[in-house]
Amino acid sequence: MEFDFPIRKIIHVDMDAFYASVEQLDNPDLRGKPIAVGGGGKRGVVSAASYEARTFGVRSAMAGALAAKLCPELIFVRTNFERYTEVSQQIRKIFHEFTDLVQPLSLDEAYLDVTENKKGLPSATLIAQEIRKEIRLKTGLNASAGISINKFIAKVASDINKPNGQKTVPPEEVISFLETLDIKKFYGVGKVMKEKMYRHGIYTGKDLKGKSVEFLQEHFGKSGAFYYDIVRGIQQSKVQPDSTRKSLAAERTFNENISSEIFMLERLEDIAMEVERRLKKSKVAGKTVTLKIKYSDFTLQTRSKTLPLFISSKELIMETVKDLLFQQGMKNSVRLLGISLSNLNNEDKKQSKPPPEKEIDVQLKLDF
Repeated sequence: MEFDFPIRKIIHVDMDAFYASVEQLDNPDLRGKPIAVGGGGKRGVVSAASYEARTFGVRSAMAGALAAKLCPELIFVRTNFERYTEVSQQIRKIFHEFTDLVQPLSLDEAYLDVTENKKGLPSATLIAQEIRKEIRLKTGLNASAGISINKFIAKVASDINKPNGQKTVPPEEVISFLETLDIKKFYGVGKVMKEKMYRHGIYTGKDLKGKSVEFLQEHFGKSGAFYYDIVRGIQQSKVQPDSTRKSLAAERTFNENISSEIFMLERLEDIAMEVERRLKKSKVAGKTVTLKIKYSDFTLQTRSKTLPLFISSKELIMETVKDLLFQQGMKNSVRLLGISLSNLNNEDKKQSKPPPEKEIDVQLKLDF
């Protein structure tokens, strides 16, 4: 199969049950047992589940109460983002041993462009194997990987042989891979979109490919053109290593509703302290403070204020938060509070750019 656009070698690395695996790594008593990170208390939500817990149907974003019903032996562990960040930084150092074209998506996954790499290895499949081997050696954790010609296919492929596996989709297999793929496995097709596609007789990539761009745009709006291209292996979004953080935030969901501004201020002090810690760690400050309030009826309200100077201290953050809190009265009891800072001073800093990417001859036979 030949494409009329530059072919690149992209790897998507995804850590296996990252938060839960770190907890099991640090605490041998948890190994081999069903655990949930987060989710404790009446209103807790599971952040991550070990593979042992997943066999019972426990999943991230699930209410802790439901998770406990599905798996009575489930062990709840408090989140430790400082530790997860520390391990994530170790993993990113490994990525940069192979290429500077690294685009993190979160603490536990990233895209790597290895069309050209620091090790001089010709095979992207071999590079992915070496990266996973190094991660295991240096952190004790397992990672899965997907390898293909663009970010979309690499991300889909990384889920095929999870956990602790990898999948390569070379150029000549891209179309057949996409055509046989269940539509629900297309990255970006969630539950609602899946049901909508099913209603239009689209169950596989082949079904999707059989629809015209006009049909897809009519029924799926702006996403229609994206789906039309992606099922043909067309996605030219490059790995962007210099993404700049746009905001920094922290929030808390409470076990019991808060019905007093005094109690809210106490909780906000703790949240502001966490925001200050994250700002200092990232060495940034911000001008726009946003207060997020979710009420017991699940309605969400945000209030923002932009200051003339950049701030990063808890005291200055709280001064603005207090102004925002008392702008208007409470409409109901509160179940969640959050504080974020945006309009950060890193947006004005010159980002160090990697050397310009070389265009790859479309006829070049790349070793995948």
